[in-house]
Amino acid sequence: MSQVRVRFAPSPTGYLHVGGVRTALFNWLFARHEKGVFILRVEDTDRERSTPEAIQAILDGMKWVGLDWDEGPVYQTERLAMYKEQAERLLAAGKAYLCYCTGEELEARRKEALARKELPKYDGRCRRRSGAAPAGVPPVTRFVSPQEGRTTVHDLIKGDVTFDNAQLDDLVILRSNGMPTYNFGVVVDDARMKITHVIRGDDHLNNTPRQILLYQALGYEPPRFGHLSMILGMDKAKLSKRHGATSVLEYQEAGYLPEALVNYLVRLGWSHGDQEVFSMREMIEKFSLENITQSPAAFDPDKLLWLNGQYLKTADTKRVAGLLVPFLRKRGMLNGGTQPDSAWLEKLVVAFRERSQTLVEMADKAAPFFQDSVTMDQAAAKKFLTAAVRPACTMLVNVLGKVPSFEHDALEQGFKSVLAETGLSMSKLAQPVRVALTGATVSPGIFDVMALLGRERTLARLKKAIDLMQ
Repeated sequence: MSQVRVRFAPSPTGYLHVGGVRTALFNWLFARHEKGVFILRVEDTDRERSTPEAIQAILDGMKWVGLDWDEGPVYQTERLAMYKEQAERLLAAGKAYLCYCTGEELEARRKEALARKELPKYDGRCRRRSGAAPAGVPPVTRFVSPQEGRTTVHDLIKGDVTFDNAQLDDLVILRSNGMPTYNFGVVVDDARMKITHVIRGDDHLNNTPRQILLYQALGYEPPRFGHLSMILGMDKAKLSKRHGATSVLEYQEAGYLPEALVNYLVRLGWSHGDQEVFSMREMIEKFSLENITQSPAAFDPDKLLWLNGQYLKTADTKRVAGLLVPFLRKRGMLNGGTQPDSAWLEKLVVAFRERSQTLVEMADKAAPFFQDSVTMDQAAAKKFLTAAVRPACTMLVNVLGKVPSFEHDALEQGFKSVLAETGLSMSKLAQPVRVALTGATVSPGIFDVMALLGRERTLARLKKAIDLMQ
């Protein structure tokens, strides 16, 4: 068997969405598993809708999720002469012809066919055109599609799917402006790039018989095809903007880790036993086309959020700390180009990773540790900052002012000495202190909170809270 060569070929008329990333991922994993080649091709021939911003978003999205390419990016707009050459080959062989039908004529005939309850396909009249070409009408180039027999797609995922050639019309392969249509550009590119396998969404399945006929007409061996079932929303409708982020980079902005998103997407339509969490190395090792399911997969944002939380718990602490910085800066917690102490920031991550599912949530919860003063929850203050705990809190201020180091063990020892002296239980003192230091009733462990705040801010907030204990 020749070396596996696959491609991901997005059209930059919009952003890279989760369905596109899943397609890219399956191609990438297949190439890596088979020690093959993964090619990135940008199908940018729709010049009105393709934008440099969308192209850059695709490249940025691929890099963020870690799907590196071996060849490319290849741009179709840089290959126009090749498409023209291949179309002229078909014209010379009588396998294509120039069509001068106008858009208005085609629309009128389409409506007539629908009124007769017939298939609204091109009637092939320019196949039989004779005489001089009509003046002022730029022609398109159409493929002579066989009207007899059947074309079978030997799909690697869905099995054999057979199409009646009589249902296929003479599709346009070159527009009047010289741009290739999707079906023609794909065939020429895949043939010339020696693509061995085409793995794509099953919304392209109906294009496949047309493409197989084009391969045959051009004298190329078709690649093997595998069509992935669509991703649906939890409501079983086709995945759309209302089901989640429109661009994969929105997940980056929402504080997700790329490996969590990749792990989630690989399980949408592929499985390996009951295993849910995979490292990239495990995905490459275990991936096969045989384990791709035929049924549509449902995109569950809650499950993705849970999985991201699991990855946050186990990811390298130093890396998470670095990823957290832009979110802190965005919230004004870091002034200008100020860089927080890396060791301190890693302690912050350790304190909050068990209770945060995204970097956004972690940054929001960390707010009290970047502020000079804390915003107090009034209900919590009324319930816990009472005159009854004022003596114990006053004693705690004195003890904390003298502890030799403001680290967990020393703080715990000092705290317990106050409990022993006052006879209070841990919860009776810890909860008022938590409210005093963070303004809320929920936080990481109280000794971690004090260590993160440091001696000066801890004592200042305790003293301010004591003044409220009436």
